Amino acid sequence: MGGNHTQTKFILVGITDSSCAQTPLFVLFLLIYIVTLVGNVGIIFLVRVSPSLHTPMYFFLTHFAFTDICYSTVISPRMLADLLSEEKTISFSACMMQFLSFAFFGVIESHLLAMMAYDRHVAICHPLIYVTIISSRVCWQLVASSYLFAFLSAIICTWCTFGGSFCGPNRIDHFFCDEVPVLKLVCSDTHTSEMVIFAFVTINVVGTSVIILLSYISILHTVLRMCSAQSRARAFQTCASHLTAVALLYGSAFFTYLQPPSSHRSLDKLASIIYIVVTPMLNPFIYSLRNKEVKGALVKCRRRLFNCCQHKRIVSSTI
Repeated sequence: MGGNHTQTKFILVGITDSSCAQTPLFVLFLLIYIVTLVGNVGIIFLVRVSPSLHTPMYFFLTHFAFTDICYSTVISPRMLADLLSEEKTISFSACMMQFLSFAFFGVIESHLLAMMAYDRHVAICHPLIYVTIISSRVCWQLVASSYLFAFLSAIICTWCTFGGSFCGPNRIDHFFCDEVPVLKLVCSDTHTSEMVIFAFVTINVVGTSVIILLSYISILHTVLRMCSAQSRARAFQTCASHLTAVALLYGSAFFTYLQPPSSHRSLDKLASIIYIVVTPMLNPFIYSLRNKEVKGALVKCRRRLFNCCQHKRIVSSTI
């Protein structure tokens, strides 16, 4: 992969050229990254220890939280180091691996959101046969297929991005190795590569968004036919967290990737920060603060930990 390249390293321009802004941005993004790790690890732990959350929806959510951790870790540590460094250089192979990992986890996220939408569709529209349709085996098959397809997509997109000849400038106008700024440095013709990448982005982003859209059209149709206002409110409430996560991820992704290369501008960095840095931090809050099941499991878990601590104190005092 990347056999025609002559560059051994790239220089990342970064988020901003202002030296005054780099330290405050480092502190801000470091806090965001810590919150991202703690929040998503907390979601995974909570689902694991709470029997009430051992359902397909939360099975997908644990994989989503794990993907958020990996997705953010691929970019954030390097970005933080560059904010405190004068020379923001990255080797060709490191740049290529960063893009490969970024594409891999990004595709998985979009597929998991589609699976979660389909899960809500079956739960609300076909509750009597929900257990039959969304069985444990089906869940594992769906997740495994998304990992496999994401790996194939990432490999092909990485080949198209780094397989050309890099014989000119080596400054990447971004804070990580993304497809658009890297392809601008390729000396050979990139039209075919751009078309292949655009096709895969369309299949993944548009394909999964169509599944989400159709699932929610069916959900809306079913909910509006419910007689009880309480049932309608409960149905909408179970979908609110997922819809918020979808809006955050897909809004910024559509803006960044599904526009002509000539239209890309500095706002792309802001959109990238939203879906790479901010969204993984917000997802645990979205699924905990707007979800009664998660909040209930969190209260039970806290109570269980408190009782365990109280029991240990009593035992230690009697000894």
